[in-house]
Amino acid sequence: MPKISTAELAKHASPDDAWIVINETIWDVTEFAPKHPGGAEIVHQYLGQDATAAYNEVHGPSLVAKHLPPSKNKGTLDESTITAEWKNSQSSNIESARPPADEKPPLESILNMYDFEDVARRFLSAKSWAFQMTAANDCITKEANIEWWRRIWFRPRVLTGVKSVSTSTTILGQRYAVPIFSAPAALAKLGHPDGELAMARALVAKGTTIIACNNASFSFPEIMQVMPKDHPVFFQLYVNKDHGVTEKLVKEVSSYNPQAIIVTVDLPVVGKREADERVKTDAAYKAPKSFQSQNVKRDKKGAGLARATGSFIDADLQWKDIRWLQTITKAPIFVKGIQSAWDARKALEAGCKGIYISNHGGRAADTAQPSILTLLEIQANCPEVMEEMEVFIDGGIRRGTDILKAICLGASGVCLGRPFLYAVGYGQEGMEHAIEILKDELETVMQMIGITSLDQAHPGLVNTAELDRYVYRSEEHPYAKKIVRRTNRAKL
Repeated sequence: MPKISTAELAKHASPDDAWIVINETIWDVTEFAPKHPGGAEIVHQYLGQDATAAYNEVHGPSLVAKHLPPSKNKGTLDESTITAEWKNSQSSNIESARPPADEKPPLESILNMYDFEDVARRFLSAKSWAFQMTAANDCITKEANIEWWRRIWFRPRVLTGVKSVSTSTTILGQRYAVPIFSAPAALAKLGHPDGELAMARALVAKGTTIIACNNASFSFPEIMQVMPKDHPVFFQLYVNKDHGVTEKLVKEVSSYNPQAIIVTVDLPVVGKREADERVKTDAAYKAPKSFQSQNVKRDKKGAGLARATGSFIDADLQWKDIRWLQTITKAPIFVKGIQSAWDARKALEAGCKGIYISNHGGRAADTAQPSILTLLEIQANCPEVMEEMEVFIDGGIRRGTDILKAICLGASGVCLGRPFLYAVGYGQEGMEHAIEILKDELETVMQMIGITSLDQAHPGLVNTAELDRYVYRSEEHPYAKKIVRRTNRAKL
């Protein structure tokens, strides 16, 4: 490949003739930039420049080659033409993903998921912390997700003989050592260079598996490479506005025989996440002034990383699209983002093999009901759904007690998002430690309430009276009616 000077690179610095450097390779991104999942602006700010630091902060090294054909590889950067002035100009506006700081507390001092969160708050960059911890608007649903688990009480049984305990469970015919999975969460590399690779290794080591995220820092094949052959895996899917792109991805994922493809449906658009948007927009997310007068479409809603990574999602997704997905893959389909019993029933009617109760960790509609309330609503209105489908749940799960409450109320397994993103800041070892903590807490509370296996868990072991008054028994409001004003009736 030819060597290209910095002077030549600088000549290709417009949206119509766009070159950038990634890990010393120069790519022509003229055609790709408008198709970038986060929007063209993220790419355009680096035209004629070195984008390596920003790229490596969130992506695996091979991702660019997957999206760009060999013909777009223009050559390598001629290092002999790099001056100190040029080098400084490339890095002056890049925020470090992990700023200099004192050494993290030793892993053995981490006793629970809240400890991991405290370390992440202190050691992640402002941008990374804001992206991982933020939720929609006032974060009411995010906080309620956590709080409402605490409003369920156990009803322990005694003298049952609990010397030996098993936390194993079976989902879709596959045995797992624990009912604990990683909730699909984007860009784990923000916390650690190995990101999802460290997560996958740790989950495998502890007898469970990863739900690989559509927006992961590493591609699905890269994640599969670090897992043992034939180890079970799930894949989370966002349906692209271009269904051809989705079909290609689904077929690639299906070649690995995943346990299920989990389609996220609760985020037709990316919500307003103020903490993410308040972080001072740095060079990785704001085009330079030289481009502000050019034909570059800017997002007037905000400059947060969440909006940038979610702009490709199909906002017109409907139930018929779930049936379409079933025609292009033999993998079971789960629907993620169920927030009412009536949608749970629709998922069953649509032929889904599982549902995933979630409000996106409070990142979707703020003041949407907590996940645990949706689980109770399904129990009250259509328990047959839980008999016919697997049920995953996330949202506010921080303790082994939360896990057991979910299992008692009919969940097949629980998923953790933020806690595992924080834990992976310690790499694979941190993830393994987090799972060990949760498993130990789960074993202990099982013994405390008098059961030795998860098969013995049942609703009679919990008191939900404090939440029962919030559980709807109908799709309609119990008393409020839709109002059509008389002044408007003649127009209808």
